[in-house]
Amino acid sequence: MGKQFPHIEADHRAFIGQQKLFFVATAAPSGRVNVSPKGMGTFKVLGPNDVAYLDSTGSGNETRAHLMASPDRRLTVMFCAFEGPPNILRLYGKGQTYLRGSPEYEGLLHHFEELPGARQIVRLAVEMVQSSCGMAVPFFDYKEERTALRKYWIVNGLDKLRRYWSAKNMKSIDGFPTELTPETMVPNQ
Repeated sequence: MGKQFPHIEADHRAFIGQQKLFFVATAAPSGRVNVSPKGMGTFKVLGPNDVAYLDSTGSGNETRAHLMASPDRRLTVMFCAFEGPPNILRLYGKGQTYLRGSPEYEGLLHHFEELPGARQIVRLAVEMVQSSCGMAVPFFDYKEERTALRKYWIVNGLDKLRRYWSAKNMKSIDGFPTELTPETMVPNQ
């Protein structure tokens, strides 16, 4: 059933490219484990052991807080087939976040369409790929992307974005800092 691979193979890359939704899991040495759904076409395979996604501002920033709090920076990304043959694909490795406006963010940005409200790019150095059957995952039909988050940050602008970062994105729910500093972050216009 489950198979492990040292890197992302061509069929894995093709499967990833077809997915509209992925899940990101992180954990600090203590506290809660976080799992977040992601989408909006933000995931990119950069190489056989290198992936990244553009992360939009949301209700929290658990991923960054956990990666900063954890010396091993564990991060798992999971894709599920909701149509076609059953399949689950997990990417395990070490994660890193690059805040919007940083040189690293700017260096990776050409891989993405930058979204209003983008906060950081999360990059994963893939150490292991695992596929499994996914026979219990139900079928779902994809209708379209939600546009609410994109519209929200277009309408509310930079000042509200910075205030939101200060109110919601400075610490994890367990109090781990994100070191996000709204005063110094200068989002692209």
